[in-house]
Amino acid sequence: MAAVIARRVSGLLRPLSVSLCAKTQQFCNTSNLIQHPPLYNAIAGAACAPLRASVHQTPRYNILQRVSVLIPSLTHQPSRSLTYYSVKKGKRKSVKAVTERFKRLYCGLWIRRKAGYKKKLWKKKPARRRRLREHVFCNKTQCKLLDKMTTSFWKRRNWYVDDPYLNYHNRVNLKP
Repeated sequence: MAAVIARRVSGLLRPLSVSLCAKTQQFCNTSNLIQHPPLYNAIAGAACAPLRASVHQTPRYNILQRVSVLIPSLTHQPSRSLTYYSVKKGKRKSVKAVTERFKRLYCGLWIRRKAGYKKKLWKKKPARRRRLREHVFCNKTQCKLLDKMTTSFWKRRNWYVDDPYLNYHNRVNLKP
């Protein structure tokens, strides 16, 4: 356990030492503006020369770039663009993309078209085009997420004339 932590910490500190060298180089550059005795200039130039060479060989990273390798969820956060409180009435709003792409059945399941059902159909075989026209059910996790992204308006039961999904609205032996 301690060895794992030591390896991770050393991975974090190694780029830090490079950034310290970079700051030392900047310090050396600013120290050249100040007048020093000739002996001190020779010593400072000799000390800064190896540091300049090492800085140009290794890239400099900021702290977020070093840590994001260890924790990738820091840089890429999922976004649902869900409005909890609207500006006008202070009400929760539905995500338009969900209401356009998915359909909620009364039993709580959501259905959707398969991905790519209208893309580059000219190069897909007829069997594949037929499979892409089918609707598929979303799984339990996706259904919960879609329920959170919509308001109660989209969850109520609607009665349509000649509803093609009438047989699918009520499911038997379905566990919530």
